[in-house]
Amino acid sequence: MKAVQFSEHGDRDVIEYGDFPDPEIDSDEVLVDIKAGGLNHLDIWTRRGMPILDLDFPHIPGSDGAGVVQDIGDEVTRFEVGDHVAVQPGKYCGKCEFCRDGEESMCVSYHLIGEHIRGVHSELAAVPEENLVKVPDHVDWETAASASLVFQTAWRMLISQGELGPTEKVLVLGASGGVGHAAVQIADYVGAEVYATASTEEKLGYAEDCGADHVINYEEDDFAAEIRDLTGKRGVDMVVDHIGEATYPNSLKSLAKGGRIVTCGATTGGNPGAGLNRIFWNQLKVIGSTMATPGEIDDVLPLVWDGTFESHVRASLPMSEATRAHEMLENREGFGSVVVKPDSEL
Repeated sequence: MKAVQFSEHGDRDVIEYGDFPDPEIDSDEVLVDIKAGGLNHLDIWTRRGMPILDLDFPHIPGSDGAGVVQDIGDEVTRFEVGDHVAVQPGKYCGKCEFCRDGEESMCVSYHLIGEHIRGVHSELAAVPEENLVKVPDHVDWETAASASLVFQTAWRMLISQGELGPTEKVLVLGASGGVGHAAVQIADYVGAEVYATASTEEKLGYAEDCGADHVINYEEDDFAAEIRDLTGKRGVDMVVDHIGEATYPNSLKSLAKGGRIVTCGATTGGNPGAGLNRIFWNQLKVIGSTMATPGEIDDVLPLVWDGTFESHVRASLPMSEATRAHEMLENREGFGSVVVKPDSEL
């Protein structure tokens, strides 16, 4: 088969698209004929080796993907040949105290397909049954391939961890990215008043299309100052921040008393000043969130499949142009997700 792959960590020039041995499935695995794969910033960090990763090279990246079941292992019961499926990349043990309590994304051995183990940006992929969800036949491959990681992450952040309510105000940073545009839609669905930041007027327009009530160009304006103005100096009840060091101080400043930051990442660095004086005086909360549980995934993805939420795709490229796909994410070009398809599908 053909696969996107790299044999060492580095810049985009380490990416290749070429021959790779066809996968063989174990008894609990499904062989998927991949029709499309979604990219995430996670793919960039994995390629760069951040954090330090101990991978088996050559490594196939890709945590998001969708396709048709081509074969199933002897122990597989949930899928049949011909089913349309999407990848759910979270791997967990099912035995630790957190898994037994229904908090699989807090598993002590939690890891991800595409980051810690071989991914699915290839013509074929052997995927454990537990890491697949069914996709209705009417859903296009770009949507199926790009929705899983970002919508499950945003759903857990806002609904389960953040407990966002319909009368609250929420600020979504980086609304033009995958998680950001999903968070805007989920916040609007809940009925919250949504504030969103992006870097261009075009991206702000897309954020409004997703349900943002107020938009802020963070390249031109101090978003914390804008939030204070727009809310009559009150601040928002929640900030969705996956950016990290560059935004954390202003995220704290944007909160009303008793507000909370919910974070699922730190793309600009993970060690900002703690801001403890502001946290204790205003009785703020900083809440972490990673991926989602199987139940949360079952809650949110049907809302994508039925069109309640839209997985915006900024570009769909051949896998042979994976280098360009990585470049688009790194340079923050466009709005929404980037999808790659096996060249044989084009």
